[in-house]
Amino acid sequence: MRTALAGIAASALALLMSTSAALAVDLRMTVWTGSEAHLKMLNAIAESFKAKNPDVNVKFETVPVNDYTQKLTFQVAGGNPPDVAWMMEDAAPAFENAKLLMDLGPTLKATEGYDFADFSQPAMGLWQQGETVYGIPFSTSPFLIYYNKDMFDKAGLEDPQQLAAKGEWNMDKFQEVSKKLVEANPGKWGFEFKDGEGYASRMTHAFLPPIRAYGGDIWSNKQCGFDKPEAVKAIKQLHDMVFKDKSIVPPGTQGDYFSGNSAMTVNQISRASKMPEAGFNWGIAPLPTGPGGESPVIGQAALVVFAKGKNTKVAAEFVAHMTSKENVATMAQFFPPARKSVLQAPAFINGNKLISPEMMKNVAAAIEKGRVVPGHEKAPQILAAMMPRVDALWKTDANVDAAIKDICAAITPQL
Repeated sequence: MRTALAGIAASALALLMSTSAALAVDLRMTVWTGSEAHLKMLNAIAESFKAKNPDVNVKFETVPVNDYTQKLTFQVAGGNPPDVAWMMEDAAPAFENAKLLMDLGPTLKATEGYDFADFSQPAMGLWQQGETVYGIPFSTSPFLIYYNKDMFDKAGLEDPQQLAAKGEWNMDKFQEVSKKLVEANPGKWGFEFKDGEGYASRMTHAFLPPIRAYGGDIWSNKQCGFDKPEAVKAIKQLHDMVFKDKSIVPPGTQGDYFSGNSAMTVNQISRASKMPEAGFNWGIAPLPTGPGGESPVIGQAALVVFAKGKNTKVAAEFVAHMTSKENVATMAQFFPPARKSVLQAPAFINGNKLISPEMMKNVAAAIEKGRVVPGHEKAPQILAAMMPRVDALWKTDANVDAAIKDICAAITPQL
C-alpha cells in the first residue's frame, strides 16, 4: 500500500512540476548594448518583474548596433521574432506600416498607476497613431559632443563646454579648434563621427547635426534635403575638415575617441558608461550652433512587442513594468526619459554618477528643444541607395556638388 501511495505521490509531483514548467514563460528581448552596467540594470528590472510573476524569465540578447535593424528584420521574416525589442527611430515607420507591432495601448492604459499621459506628446510622435500605441520610448537621447579635456588643455584651448557658456561654440569654431587640436596632438584626430561609423551605418548621423546647424535637414516632407544650399555648405565644411584640414578621422581609419585617439566625438549619454575606463579627463557639451541657430538632434529608441510573438500578453505587461515611473527613473541615468515627471525631477539632473549636474542640464535642455532623427518607412532602401553615392563623396578629389546631386537622385524615388 505504501509503495502504491508513494508511486501516486511521485506521479503527482512529476505532473505538478511538468505543469509548472509548461506554464513558465521565457521572454526574449533584443538590445544593442553589451555594457555591463546597462545589462546589470536591465537584469535588476527583469528580476523585479519576476518577483511579481514567478513563472516569467527574461533573457536579454545583445545584437551589435551596426547590424541591429537588419538582424531584427531577418528574425521577424524568419518567423522567430523576439518577444520584446529595442527599436531605433529610423526603423519605426517600416515596422509600423507593415503591421508587425502589437498595439500596447490597452495593456498600458489598464495597468494600475501607469499614467500614460505622463509621456511627452512630441516624444510619442513616432510611436503612436491615433489611439494605437506601437512602442514606448525608453530613450529620448540628444546627440552631444564628448570631448577629451586633456587634449584641449595640451593645445591651450577652451573646451566646448566653456565655449558654449560664452556663446562661441559654433560650426566655425568647431572647425578651427579641430585643426588646432591635431597640430597640438600629433598622431591624434580632432573629431570622430558617431561610433566611428560616419561613413557607413551612421552616415545620416554624421550629416544631420551640421546640416541642421546650418538650417537644413537631410530630408523632410518626402523631399531630399542634401542638395539644398544650407546642407551643401555643411557638407563642404565637413569635406574640408576631412581632406584639407585632416582633422576628422578619414574613411578607412579608426579614430576611437574612447581610447584617447580623437579629441571629440558625437554620442549620447548612454556612452558615458564607457568613460570610467577611458583614462583621460573628459566632458560633454551641446552640439555646435550655426546659421540655423541651436538645433539639437535627438536619437530615440522605444520598446516594442511583435504582433506574431509567442508571448504577446506577458511581453506587453513587461513593457508596462519597464516603463513605469519607477523604472524609467532608474533607466534615466543612461537613457534620458520621455516621462515628463522624471525629466523635470531634480533627481534626473543630479542622479547620474558619471555626468555632472551642470552637464546634465545640457541634456535636459536639448531634449526640450531638439528634434528627432527623421525616420521613414523605407529607411533601409534609402540607406542602401545612399551608400555608393556617399562613398563617392568621401574622396580627396571628389566633385562634392555632383556627389550631393547624385545622393538626392538616388534617394528621391524612395522618399
